[in-house]
Amino acid sequence: MSICPKNKHSKARRDSHRANWKMSAVNLVKCSKCGALTMPHRVCKACGCYNKKEIINVD
Repeated sequence: MSICPKNKHSKARRDSHRANWKMSAVNLVKCSKCGALTMPHRVCKACGCYNKKEIINVD
């Protein structure tokens, strides 16, 4: 069974709710070791370090 609303919402009311569903820009931070832009709390793709420690080897 589906929901059956008592009254129809207008297009303006529907669209005003959808106005805040926008995408946000990706937050980037500088790597503490090499200075490349990376996503926070992730291993740097340029040098393979996280929190100034080498996690993976990047050739």
